[in-house]
Amino acid sequence: MTVTKGESAREGADDKGDMTGGTGGGAPDDGYTPSERRLARERYRRARARRATAVAALSTLVTAALLYLVVVNAPGWPRTKETFFSAHYAREAFPKVLEGLWLNVRLLLICGVAVLVLGMLIAVARTLRGPVFFPLRVLAAAYTDFFRGLPLIINLMIVVLGVPALRLQGVTVDPVLLGGTALTLTYSAYVAEVFRAGIESIHPSQRAAARSLGLTNRQALRYVVLPQAVRRQVPPLLNDLVSLQKDTGLVSIGGAVDAVRAADIIVGRSLNYTPYIVAGLVFVALTIPMTRFTDWVTARMDRRRAQGGSL
Repeated sequence: MTVTKGESAREGADDKGDMTGGTGGGAPDDGYTPSERRLARERYRRARARRATAVAALSTLVTAALLYLVVVNAPGWPRTKETFFSAHYAREAFPKVLEGLWLNVRLLLICGVAVLVLGMLIAVARTLRGPVFFPLRVLAAAYTDFFRGLPLIINLMIVVLGVPALRLQGVTVDPVLLGGTALTLTYSAYVAEVFRAGIESIHPSQRAAARSLGLTNRQALRYVVLPQAVRRQVPPLLNDLVSLQKDTGLVSIGGAVDAVRAADIIVGRSLNYTPYIVAGLVFVALTIPMTRFTDWVTARMDRRRAQGGSL
């Protein structure tokens, strides 16, 4: 459907007439009636939307059917179905996996808060100005470089297995607490860089304007820079929390009975891997709402940025 320049101008005039009730620019009257051209455009848009939905549904069904046929016709499908998709072991594993999932949720909430706080402190330390803060900036940079480079699984093994071996007085040997500490150490390094990127994205004129109003450097950072930086970095922060939610399952290497460990216990007894599938689906069900929420926040901020609104 090609629209010429003249037609576009006439359509704009029609829309203007529709909005003013045909009175030539006055306030719209109560007896507003859309023009035939506008009604035709709306019918065309609805038809295109219905056609696009139908095509998308059909292509999805065809793709799903092809994948189903490929999987079920594979030579090893009967054995795979019995080993990974057993209804009996799924029913047995589901309540135990859900019970263990509560530990993962608690770790996400507690470690998430600790990660945000520690990450913010490290980011602020890296952005402090003046030669007197040079040692603090170096330590913060070394922290982020080390824990971003160290694989999380190795960090967990060092903390969960190495700390108890030291036999320090007053230091916990609880694998849940030690695993949460390892998660916090690693993820705070990533979150610190997210916060630092947000702080450095604020134009220096914002800080200068705050100082000209009589605010100190600390007040300018707290009341002017940080609020804007945090709002800008909400989407990547939510993505890090989604990753943290999945990685809470790694605390099982220390013996903590979370959703993954609960599934592993049943697998070790039955030699059937269906509980792993159940645990994986439970994590997916928990992650998808957080992912969709992150996408919604990102799209909302992009729309506001495109319209020239504040972040």
